[in-house]
Parts: sequence; structure tokens; C-alpha cells
Amino acid sequence: MLGEAGKGKTMLRIGSIVWGVNDVPRAIEFWCAALNYRPLREPSPDWAILVPAEGQGQQMAITVVSSDAATHQRHHLDLYASDQEAEVERLLSIGARRVDWRYPEGADYVVLADPDGNTFCVVEK
Repeated sequence: MLGEAGKGKTMLRIGSIVWGVNDVPRAIEFWCAALNYRPLREPSPDWAILVPAEGQGQQMAITVVSSDAATHQRHHLDLYASDQEAEVERLLSIGARRVDWRYPEGADYVVLADPDGNTFCVVEK
């Protein structure tokens, strides 16, 4: 059952499921075969966006990471927001917390953690 904070119209949507891997080309080959997906556009050596080869479905982003899967969180959601600032504040009010993060210049995302400590991004779209 949703509390008061869960009621009303949300302006967030899942934009990408972001999958951290050590070998991007290998992951592209595997996930495209596994899910019948294709790259949305030409992948870079460290980043790719995969979409269903036919029809609709959730976008999957593949990104290179240096961490070990056994000891680090390597997968997260990118949540797209039309009003990022308002959504970040709303998420903080329902239990999310800010994460100390080294942002690149011009970053269009804010990293938060859910109440269990799992990180996710709120992306301005």
C-alpha cells in the first residue's frame, strides 16, 4: 500500500537500466542475442544503448566499469525527469539520500540512494 508520498502524478520514468561491465563489446553481443536487442546508435568503446530490435521495450545502457561484480553495485536505474530539481527533492522527502559523487563537468544527472543504499540517477530530460 502506498503512503501519502506515493499518491499523485509522478514525473519520473525509467529511462535506462544501466548495466556495468568490464567488456562492452562482449556485453553488447551477449545482450543483443539474449534479448533480441540492437544498438540504438554506433556504440563507443565504453558505452552503448540497446533497444528492442522490433517493437517496444525498455532501453538498456551498457557502460564500462572497473569494479568487481562480487563486491560492488554495478547496475542501476536512470530515472528521467522533466523537472529534475523537483523530483530530487520529492525523492529525498520519501526516503532517498544524496550520495557523495564525483560528477563530470556538465553532468545532467544527480546520484541518489534508495533507503536500502542502492544508487540510481535522476537525469534531466
